[in-house]
Amino acid sequence: MPIQIAQDPAADEVLSDDPFALLTGMLLDQQFPMERAFAGPAKILDRFGTLDPAAIADADPESFADLCATPPAIHRYGRSMAGRVQALAAQVVEHYDGDASRIWTGAASGADLLARLQALPGFGKQKAQIFTALVAKQLGVRPEGWEAAAGDYALDGYRSVADVVDPASLQKVREFKQAKKAAAKAG
Repeated sequence: MPIQIAQDPAADEVLSDDPFALLTGMLLDQQFPMERAFAGPAKILDRFGTLDPAAIADADPESFADLCATPPAIHRYGRSMAGRVQALAAQVVEHYDGDASRIWTGAASGADLLARLQALPGFGKQKAQIFTALVAKQLGVRPEGWEAAAGDYALDGYRSVADVVDPASLQKVREFKQAKKAAAKAG
């Protein structure tokens, strides 16, 4: 089943076809609507001509930041996120020979996958747990112990981007997040 996180067929096709695009979408998914974050890699591809991690890592930082910040930007903080995308690309090149899928396909266990993700720039524990759940639920990559590594994001329901498969599930995830924020605010 193709990924449908961006809610845009062309952007979702990029996410489905390119592991670095999916990883980059997850990187961009903060302080920004998730479907727009996951549409970011398609914008980079359209403007830069490739999502090859080596080419992105080697790109002139100012020029790359310009293309990421050009409206519609890849993120509300397009220039800052351009630097993070380049840092992520450099890590993928250095540690995974430019093949982002090796991060999850080469993981020996769920704990190993979580550690690999947390070692990436911009991936804290929660983001790493969500991405672990995403590759498990949507790509079928389920190393032993992935559920424990993903924590509550492994559970059935609509908790995160890992559970977004269509517009209805996107709305349910939004409602879950809003309820969680309201509960935290109420204290």
